[in-house]
Amino acid sequence: MLSIGLCSFSFHSKKFYSLNKNGVTNYLFRLQTEGSCEIDVNGTRTAIEKGDLLLLKPGEQYNLRIEDDQNSGDYFLFCSGEWIEEWWNRSNKPTISRIHIDEKVLLLWRQIIIEERRPIAEKSQELISYLLQALCVSLERAVTETRPVFNRPPVVTQMMRFIEENALTAFKIEDVARHVNLSVSRAVHLFKSSVGKTMIEYSLDIQLSSAIDQMKYTSLSLGQIADNCGFGSYPYFHKIFKRTYQMSPGVYRRIE
Repeated sequence: MLSIGLCSFSFHSKKFYSLNKNGVTNYLFRLQTEGSCEIDVNGTRTAIEKGDLLLLKPGEQYNLRIEDDQNSGDYFLFCSGEWIEEWWNRSNKPTISRIHIDEKVLLLWRQIIIEERRPIAEKSQELISYLLQALCVSLERAVTETRPVFNRPPVVTQMMRFIEENALTAFKIEDVARHVNLSVSRAVHLFKSSVGKTMIEYSLDIQLSSAIDQMKYTSLSLGQIADNCGFGSYPYFHKIFKRTYQMSPGVYRRIE
């Protein structure tokens, strides 16, 4: 059973100090989305900027400090439960991480806030649990992808996400470069050097994966699948599929 103590967005435009001597009683997630502030965690004061994600476990000391010359906006969530404990313990959770602020992560946060505000009779604990689990996994991925050991510039992650979202539709390399405010040549070089594949190769991987799912789990024709997955024509889909898997889509579908 997952439980949410408090989930909301806060914005401070005036001096604000919190005072918590006993430590947090639940797990705390806090993402700075606007402005800046300072936090005291276990006796250490740290300046917090946009994109800083704070993850704390029960018992850790936490206080927030906002000075007169600071504005600060953040999403925060207090939660507990067996699943959260298992999720927390399965990998190292750094106390503070700088992540890319993904609108999909914020959307999950907002959906939890909306569901939590419903009257008790209208509130769905099942939906809240699924949303919270999705948020935890999304935050974990964001932290992993921005660690130095991951060796991937955040802008490359943004390009990957754009391609993942648009691979099944017609998009151009120029669209990807424009999305991250880079020149085409810089975007192409940075992506290939970081991912080990070109943008087109990465997109084709996603298209082929989607095509295989549709071959396995739908009765759509191969021509329809080729169109749904952004290949444009069946002959091109056939060519790419056979080059990748050393068999035609028709043969693959029969043996699967």
